[in-house]
Amino acid sequence: MRFNRLALQSSWLLVALLLLPGCNALNPLCGSARPSPSLGSISPTTMVFSSLPPSFVLTATGGHFVASSVIVFNNNDLATTVVSSSELTANVTSAMIPGTGSFKVVVKTPSGNSGNLGCSSGGTSGAQTLTVN
Repeated sequence: MRFNRLALQSSWLLVALLLLPGCNALNPLCGSARPSPSLGSISPTTMVFSSLPPSFVLTATGGHFVASSVIVFNNNDLATTVVSSSELTANVTSAMIPGTGSFKVVVKTPSGNSGNLGCSSGGTSGAQTLTVN
C-alpha cells in the first residue's frame, strides 16, 4: 500500500494545529502573536491628593511588554512609552484623579494578526493600585 506524501504531511499539520493551541513558541503559525503582559509593580503607589502636581510619570514594571502595550489608568488608555520589555512609562494628569481613592492600573496589549490558528495573542495584565490619600 502506497502513502500519498502530501496527504501525510497535511495530516501532521492538522495534528500540530489541534495539539498546540495557544502554545505560541511551538506553533509555527503563531509568528505574529503577541505575548500577554504581566504587571509586577507600579511607581508611585501612593500620593497625597492635596499635593498632586499638574502631571506625573507613572512607571509600570513587569514583563512581556511590546511596542503596542499601553498603560490603562482607571479604565483610560494612556499615551505610553515602552522603555524596555519590562518597563513602561506614561503621564497621568491631576485631572484624571478627581479625589482621594484607589485607582486601578493595568497593562494591555492588543492581539496580533494571528487569526484563528489556535494562537493566544495579547491580553490584559493583573491590576496594581495607585492609592491617593
